[in-house]
Amino acid sequence: MKAVFAKLGSDFFSTIIFVVLYFSTGNVALATIVAVVGAVGQFVYARIKGLRLDVMAYASVALVVVLGGATLLTNDPRFVLIKPSVGHIAVGAIMLRRDWMLRYVPPIVATTIPEYVRAAGYLWAALMIGLGVGIVAAALTGSVTTWTVVVMVIAPAAKVAAMALQYLVFRLVIRSRHRIAAPSAARAEAAVANHTMVDFSRRPGDCPSP
Repeated sequence: MKAVFAKLGSDFFSTIIFVVLYFSTGNVALATIVAVVGAVGQFVYARIKGLRLDVMAYASVALVVVLGGATLLTNDPRFVLIKPSVGHIAVGAIMLRRDWMLRYVPPIVATTIPEYVRAAGYLWAALMIGLGVGIVAAALTGSVTTWTVVVMVIAPAAKVAAMALQYLVFRLVIRSRHRIAAPSAARAEAAVANHTMVDFSRRPGDCPSP
């Protein structure tokens, strides 16, 4: 769970900066500039540290710069507020790929309940796209307070709840299947043992002639 919150904090770093500065100063331009600088600085730091950056990392910093610039030119915060939705919808679209989650779960999960993993992958796609649409709707209201509740509270809570629910369901189903499979395996082993057992109490002469 600690790793989950760390990842969420990293993903929402520039967003957190914008929210804190906006509510503390009421200055859209200042909050936007610092958020853009923070996002670029985070990206540069990752490059210096040699961390692996995927396409989404490059796209994310590019969006921060472009949408932040649009906000500064128009003094309309809705441009920068829309940014988190783009990432959610893009990730959701990627998650629509069949069986994408199989490579991210332990082997015992992938081999025991692959159909559940497949269904969970599609549900995650629906969740991410739904959150992205919700963020767009909140941004278009122009209310930073409403947008903050959606982005900083509802979206992270929904992801954490989905992870917890997925873990619980996977664990219960795997246990159930192992419980059902155990007696069947034991009976099969017993049948094989009985079929191949040799009665050493019988003498060779006791065997019937062909």
